[in-house]
Amino acid sequence: MGAAATGGLFVAWTFWPRDYPGALTPGDGEHGFGAWLTIGEDGVVTVAVPQLEMGQGVTTLLPQIVAHELGADWRQIAVLPVPPNGAQVNPVLAAKWAEMWASVPALADEPGEFLAARYARANAFAATAEGTTLAAYEHPAREAGAAARAMLAMAAAERWGVSWEECEVRGGLVMAGGGRQARFGDLAADAAGLTPPDPPPLRPDPPAEATVNGLAGEAEDLALVYPRLDLPAKVDGSLVFAGDVRLPGMVHAAIRHGPAGLTRLAGYDAAAAGGIRGLAGVVKSRRWIAAAAESWWQAERALDAMRPRFAGARSLDTANVANWLRQAAREPGTVIASIGDAEAALADGDAVFTATYSVAPAHHATLETASATARFADGRLELWIASQAPEAARRAAAEALGIAASAVTLYPVPAGGSFDARLEKQHAIEVAQIAGALARPVQLTWSRAEEMKALPPRTPVAIALAAKLDPATSLPSAWRARVACPATAREFGARLFDNLTPEAAMAAARGRPDPLACEGAVPPYAIPAVAVAHVPVTLPLATARLRGNAPAYTAFATEGFVDELARRAGRDPLLFRLGMLGDRPRSAEVLRRAARIGEWDGGRPGSGQGLALARMAAFGDAGNAGSGSIACVARARLDGGAGGGGLKVDRLTAVVDIGRIVNLDIARQQIEGGLLFGLGLAAGQSATWTRGLPPPARLSRLSLPILATAPEIVVEFIASTAPPFDPGELGVAVAPPAIANALFAATGLRFRSLPLVAGES
Repeated sequence: MGAAATGGLFVAWTFWPRDYPGALTPGDGEHGFGAWLTIGEDGVVTVAVPQLEMGQGVTTLLPQIVAHELGADWRQIAVLPVPPNGAQVNPVLAAKWAEMWASVPALADEPGEFLAARYARANAFAATAEGTTLAAYEHPAREAGAAARAMLAMAAAERWGVSWEECEVRGGLVMAGGGRQARFGDLAADAAGLTPPDPPPLRPDPPAEATVNGLAGEAEDLALVYPRLDLPAKVDGSLVFAGDVRLPGMVHAAIRHGPAGLTRLAGYDAAAAGGIRGLAGVVKSRRWIAAAAESWWQAERALDAMRPRFAGARSLDTANVANWLRQAAREPGTVIASIGDAEAALADGDAVFTATYSVAPAHHATLETASATARFADGRLELWIASQAPEAARRAAAEALGIAASAVTLYPVPAGGSFDARLEKQHAIEVAQIAGALARPVQLTWSRAEEMKALPPRTPVAIALAAKLDPATSLPSAWRARVACPATAREFGARLFDNLTPEAAMAAARGRPDPLACEGAVPPYAIPAVAVAHVPVTLPLATARLRGNAPAYTAFATEGFVDELARRAGRDPLLFRLGMLGDRPRSAEVLRRAARIGEWDGGRPGSGQGLALARMAAFGDAGNAGSGSIACVARARLDGGAGGGGLKVDRLTAVVDIGRIVNLDIARQQIEGGLLFGLGLAAGQSATWTRGLPPPARLSRLSLPILATAPEIVVEFIASTAPPFDPGELGVAVAPPAIANALFAATGLRFRSLPLVAGES
């Protein structure tokens, strides 16, 4: 039977397509060069970007890679976001998320695995998440640029009667000896019909910007060579986000969801909305009700007037969630990762220290709430949406209308922030159903209150830690972490890949150990014996991903506990950490340099200085290649002020090693933004629910940092030729523990909960 099954699988794979078409269609006067780019006869090079632009700069980063290999002038580069297609997929993320979709994950959980790549291509899987853009797309983008460069050189060589290898391609020109040169546009038509060399002739040096003390290190400021392509449109307001789409005859829809839990629409006063001007219709589902009108405000007023009522809500009150998780963290759980025999080492209670850290649920708090536009006519749906998982959104919308996915055309638009919120696709389903019911174009926009109510938050977690100090070195000889939280990654995967409702996804994930929920719990230090276990917890609350994900909350617990151990050992927290990094020079270097730039004084009492280290490895990484390290020195204090007890962070100094830096400006923006996001998680308001409803309905009530309260931020990069690592999550992970440790130095109080002002012990 096993042989027959294997043979059948082989036959099925044999007849799967080997080539998948891209989504970039040349326009008039343009010529296609594969899935990645077209070249116009006017010389404009248009690069297809299959990842969602949500502020991280991907619509600059990928075109920059293509332009580098192609030899284009940056001023001739245009960018076009493209819908999901089988030619531009993310097999790296497919492999990392194999537990969510593969029946036998072990066969598909490496980036180079055949199954992961085949799954990604067959399902047009191009999700934007986990900082995998460079890992998944840099090499294909380089190959696309190199192939087009060779084709242009071949076309020029035919005209000039020389070998194409003699041609140089630079600055948008193809050149050869004797002063001969031709523009890309003049060669595009001839070049597009040629066959490039296989493999494409990559340039010897990959795209990189050198750094000296964190600045561009060549004669000219390299950060200015590749300015972000989306900035001019953002500055003048012409960039079209999801809420900016306008169609003839379009109406605007507002919506009401029930409280958390398996709620149902119990009733509403339809007659009360009769006097609302511009009302175009009311659409109801089992779980929600929407009104559509000439303006969104009119639709919102109609819902207010109808006063929809929901039944079946669970009596969710987050005041008890932290206690549930702390109790669960006492259980042994299922071991996810281990080094040596930590349990045996910890069985001897001498010099064993314990602590439990808690992290509250958190809202995504994006600037732009969920919004999408749909038009359904003649059995076909058009969908304008900002989605990190566009193919999943497209298929979910199709299923909601009972049509084939091939009958749905998705137009990708950028997101005004996401923080992984746009991996969810509930609003895609809703707008499709509303458009189908009204038979006219409709734009659905969630209010801030609905976003907080309907979008699952980042999972709450409790992490029980235990460590034993070696009496000879005063360094940890054994370490154990028990992570108590829902199987949140599995739950998310059931929503994403299986299109389950939040409640059905929670049921499918219930009680199952979840390695991704514990990611980063192995400390970034050389400790002889380590054990990490997951204790799955069932909560009456759906949970989701948030920027930083598991490494953010595990880093908070790890770095806080390391600081505690250093104090117990009577050691400088910096020297204590360096003592465990003898075989990890890259992490040691960021620590030493951050301490020097941040004027580290040992974190003495009253200094208000705290230190933290975070390291993240690219998926499939072995050793230090393809990893990122960041060290941060924070200066913080409790500010009495008018309200008393407020957290004030004066300075964050970070040193970062992310390997080869492709775009220095974007890397700096990502680190600075991550540090501020981490500050928001540390100092802001946690997500709370009372009787299933979240009380805060505005961003202003989340106590997020603003310009007036933002600290001074100093960021320095370490020059490296290691493989590039995405910087987007590092700052999120390192800021909260650095700030918490600074508060201990300032006050003598150990803050073990996020947000930090939520409690101390």
